[in-house]
Amino acid sequence: MDQHDEGALSEAFWAVARHLRHLTKAALTPWQISPSQSRALRVLARQDALRLNELAEQLRIAPRSVTEVVDDLAARGLVERRPDPADRRATLVALTGEGRATAQAIADAGRAETERFFSTLPDADRAHLVRILRGLTP
Repeated sequence: MDQHDEGALSEAFWAVARHLRHLTKAALTPWQISPSQSRALRVLARQDALRLNELAEQLRIAPRSVTEVVDDLAARGLVERRPDPADRRATLVALTGEGRATAQAIADAGRAETERFFSTLPDADRAHLVRILRGLTP
């Protein structure tokens, strides 16, 4: 692959990434949720409850940043803090019923938006793209 092709590959990849990021933000508009808050809801939907430091680790953000995310979600009634039964000094964060419903609705909207985005590709190309992308991730 020559430099021109490498440049075209990089440019095309980042153009798709930017467009998907824009679509994701737009899909979150009905819930007035930030991408960080959406990611936190998604992680918590897969867990029963997590300590703040565990949530920060899974989101790959600083503990102080996860505190802000959780504070905002708690103020909206989407998550709750509760004592960790294994260590009373620690606090767990978990989705409320409304938080679980919101996380599901956001996931459904995201899947629909992604499906619309990739719908222009034939099935064989989509399957090939999945194989390529999976080959790039550890």
